Amino acid sequence: MNKRWSLQGMTALVTGGAAGIGYAIVEELASFGARVHVCDISETSLKQSLSEWEKKGFQVSGSVCDVSSRPERETLMQTVSSEFDGKLNIFVNSVGVLRGKPTTEYGADDFAFHISTNLEAAYHFCQLSHPLLKASGYGSIVFMSSVAGVVSMSGGSIYGLTKGALNQLAKNLACEWAKDGIRANAVAPNIIKTPQAQPFQGGVAR
Repeated sequence: MNKRWSLQGMTALVTGGAAGIGYAIVEELASFGARVHVCDISETSLKQSLSEWEKKGFQVSGSVCDVSSRPERETLMQTVSSEFDGKLNIFVNSVGVLRGKPTTEYGADDFAFHISTNLEAAYHFCQLSHPLLKASGYGSIVFMSSVAGVVSMSGGSIYGLTKGALNQLAKNLACEWAKDGIRANAVAPNIIKTPQAQPFQGGVAR
């Protein structure tokens, strides 16, 4: 391990970490020595991923959590606080959902689904994690945003607005919480080869 990038002694929470981009993030954090707690809505995926990480010798634990549920978010953060002695160095918000439709075909349930999962959950998690991040003396928040939050992409106007909101939230928190030793950044990738993105990969050059 390159000492420059060592995360030995650091703690991290990754939401939606049992598959896709979140899984890769957990692998990287754990490989650099961080202790990681993962949450995912799928118990099956979570158990499988935890088994794989255990075989690699990674320090990863996990909880089943539907991040669109406020009580479940609060329970998760209580678990994380207990496990990491009230301190958290890294929070990665990797959860994201997308129902691709033309704008005129979206219903109220679609809007609520995207907002509660992609935006409200991230905002609430930041509020809940703030005291833990501050207590660590070195806190970092990373939002998995999307290029759809920067430019127009077909088939996902609600998804795009939630990702654009995450970009702005990162800017606000970076300024507001700098005094607490907490950084905030948003990463905005294009389409990544994951199960969720598979329906949208047809037009992407290989």
